[in-house]
Amino acid sequence: MKSRKKIRVGVVGVGYLGKLHAEKYALIKEAELVGVTDADAGRAKEIAALASTKAFASYEDLFGKVDAVSIVTPTESHFRIGLEFLSRGVHVMMEKPVTNTTAEADQLIAEAKKKGVILQVGHLERFNGAYTALAGRLKSPPVYVEAHRLSPFPNRSTDVDVVLDVMIHDIDLVLDVVKSNVKSLEAVGTPVVSPKTDMANARLQFENGCVASITASRVSRSRVRKMEIVARDSSATIDFMNQHLFVSTLTPGGPGRVGTLSDEQVEVPKADAILEELRSFVACSASGGRPVVSGEDGRAALDIAELIQGAIAHAGL
Repeated sequence: MKSRKKIRVGVVGVGYLGKLHAEKYALIKEAELVGVTDADAGRAKEIAALASTKAFASYEDLFGKVDAVSIVTPTESHFRIGLEFLSRGVHVMMEKPVTNTTAEADQLIAEAKKKGVILQVGHLERFNGAYTALAGRLKSPPVYVEAHRLSPFPNRSTDVDVVLDVMIHDIDLVLDVVKSNVKSLEAVGTPVVSPKTDMANARLQFENGCVASITASRVSRSRVRKMEIVARDSSATIDFMNQHLFVSTLTPGGPGRVGTLSDEQVEVPKADAILEELRSFVACSASGGRPVVSGEDGRAALDIAELIQGAIAHAGL
């Protein structure tokens, strides 16, 4: 039987996260890491050596040499670089947020459809073992979701505010869990150590009646990445950082009587979320299947993020 041709991949931008992309691609047997590139030529050479691949002087040098590419550059360059690859029929794995604006995202989505290629967005928490283990465990639709994502100020460059840097992870997850349109939202936020918003809270009301509260901070003393999902007859607590999942199921107590809750800690096989994310991207690039996090999903999360940013600006704290 003839073996399937490997997907030739490249990485554009090998800072902290791009380095991880290069390392993970080198582990995927269905992929051939053709090379990496970065605005810092020395950094590109360093990461290329670590991943046993080639450093290219510019991303244009990858044209014609790759079938798929990860774009892990500052958000402001996502649209420009992404459009150049998509227009050449190259599958694109775009780090989050997908673009600076929903208008730009719409153009990338349209170009991907026109060329018949994959546009996947890097909301990697969808590949977290605790989140994937949740599938099918809630017996009814959620009525309330509460998410907290807190961390100290990052030891890396931040070209966006906390909404696009941190909160957008949970915006994407909440949209995936609730599966309803947002009816209204309120939000507050404030800068702390940077000129941009460093901590924020948003309250989302969905058309199906569910309410979600999302808190994000990049100036916290502790690290927290948790989500509580409450349905009428069950609830779940997801600890993304430790990949733990707890599920509670309600047994009604009869008319006028208190019910009982049975708690279960679900056995979660620990997953390397970035590796699983890129493995899925390579598989979709080979098959043409819909990615777990599509361009449309990335656009939906960005749309809500923009509304939250607007509400924060209006609140003027």
